[in-house]
Amino acid sequence: MSQWKQIQQLEIKYLEQVDYLYDDNFPMDIRQVLSNWIESQDWDTAANHESMATVLLSNLLSQLDRQCSQEQNFLQRHNLKIINQQLQIKYKANPLLMAGVISTCLREERRIISTASIQEQGPLEKSMQNSVAFERQKNMDNRVAVIRSSVQMMDQAVKYLEDMQDDFDFRYKTLQSRDPADRNTAVMKQEVTRLQEMLNNLDFKRKLNPELMEWKRRQQINCIGGPLLTGLDQLQNWFTLIAQSLFQMKRQLDKLGELILKVTYERDPIPLQRPQMEEQVKYLIYHLIKSSFVVEKQPCMPTHPQKPLIIKTGVQFTTKFRLLTMALPRPSPFRNRQFFILTTNTKVMDVEESSNGCLSVEFRHLQLKEKKYVNGTKVNENLGFFASPQRASWGQLSEVLSWQFSTFTGRGLNREQLCMLGEKLLGQQASQNECQVSWSKFCKENIPGKNFSFWMWLDYILELIKKHLLPIWNDNCIMGFVSKETERARLKDKEPGTFLLRFSESHLGGITFTWVEQSDSGEAKFISVEPYTKSRLSALPFADIIRDYKVIADGEVPENPLKFLYPDKPKDEAFGRHYNSQQSKGKITTPPPCSSPEPPMSPGMFDMLNQHLSPLEIETAMSSPYSE
Repeated sequence: MSQWKQIQQLEIKYLEQVDYLYDDNFPMDIRQVLSNWIESQDWDTAANHESMATVLLSNLLSQLDRQCSQEQNFLQRHNLKIINQQLQIKYKANPLLMAGVISTCLREERRIISTASIQEQGPLEKSMQNSVAFERQKNMDNRVAVIRSSVQMMDQAVKYLEDMQDDFDFRYKTLQSRDPADRNTAVMKQEVTRLQEMLNNLDFKRKLNPELMEWKRRQQINCIGGPLLTGLDQLQNWFTLIAQSLFQMKRQLDKLGELILKVTYERDPIPLQRPQMEEQVKYLIYHLIKSSFVVEKQPCMPTHPQKPLIIKTGVQFTTKFRLLTMALPRPSPFRNRQFFILTTNTKVMDVEESSNGCLSVEFRHLQLKEKKYVNGTKVNENLGFFASPQRASWGQLSEVLSWQFSTFTGRGLNREQLCMLGEKLLGQQASQNECQVSWSKFCKENIPGKNFSFWMWLDYILELIKKHLLPIWNDNCIMGFVSKETERARLKDKEPGTFLLRFSESHLGGITFTWVEQSDSGEAKFISVEPYTKSRLSALPFADIIRDYKVIADGEVPENPLKFLYPDKPKDEAFGRHYNSQQSKGKITTPPPCSSPEPPMSPGMFDMLNQHLSPLEIETAMSSPYSE
């Protein structure tokens, strides 16, 4: 299927992004009528070769003429003729710009198709696709294309100036006339003025630095569990194009230096202004190269791949550096392509084929050594944040918590789950997203009535999901974060045997389930089990526990009270694909609830009692209820 047909099958939100790509520089009508031909051409190469761009422009206009002659719709034929005329006026003198515009459009189309193919995205990933960010990237592409086009035009102007000066030199020596010098002076002033304007436009601090800072900010977000980091390849493309333009300007200035050796005159602007412009170009090249060194992968221990920047002393960690400018000439200041780190670890940057030929280096066996002082004391530095940590709004913190779950488990938290967490941490104030949360309240202070902090409770749950509950968590079988009050309100009007799964609020790293039954009086009765922790789940998968769960009640045949996963999904339909073993011939039993509304004994406790007590003694022991 062609790329354009794939675009037409996208959802409306992606089609809106495609709409941003096309304007008067490259109308969508052309993309539609010449889609197959456009996709069959190498626009990326043409954007760097003027002769090829000229041929493609000529072929494009010919294809458009042919389409006009075949078009039956009068209005469409009229529009295509107007577009044909506009393209000739706009790009005939600068076919490279046209090739660059079309290349950018096709590349962005591929990015949009790739984004649309990802079925599940986190909250921030979706927000990263908003029109503001996309428009900023489009503008940057256009600005880089304009700069490259301007440099190409200036290159032609320098060649024209060289030819004109040779002609002037011949006339001057032959006729000994001042008139050609006067004319040439005006031309030279004009060219120097244009070159100075280009230098102003090439001030990368106003162009690339904000984009680089934005990427580094996204990298910080990724380090705390945010969405996958993207955009570095695009930054590399911008840096490389600007670097190529700067080096081309350096060559143009060198050529002007050669010209003044042949002919110069009083108040010649080139020898007066060239040294200053050459210094400015060197300054821009130096800072561009310096800024193009980035840490592509932040330091990370292999044992904790999802927790970058958490480094232990004496434990090996890895990191990766990347140079965003590639395929550059190697003048003497940049001839050595080695990166020096920690005084004893030196590596040569190699070309990485998977990243379009960029230069990169990866350190795999670094260690963080503690600094020791002569007097034997050890000083902890960079602890300013922990000494006086800032507060964060609940809106910011809730988003980070969702990132953490998305990174560790593959599924983030929904609004309802975050609301429950907010109420647990802040009470009713959590409904206000601007409510401030202190560092100590988040991870230092114990939850009221408990001997653990909010973050410790949450971290144990993350570990439990990752090691024992991941498949059923990602299948949305676990409601997880729901208060007891909300739990009962949801189950109250459901069919008997309807149950839901939630994380324990009183145990670290525990999960429990509650089901609803109908009492003799017709009222809803809620029964919960003691939370299952990693010690129990290590022996038997949780899905098998739910399948084999039995309740012994008043001598009746043991039966499984769990019928429907909330709201009304049959148990086997919800968990069937996660059963990991054959159904046990024995029974995972628990004492009956009898007439008491208290929850039954946990399977673990019942097994322990069964080893030491007779059935009659067990019935007596059942008078001690277990609850969460």
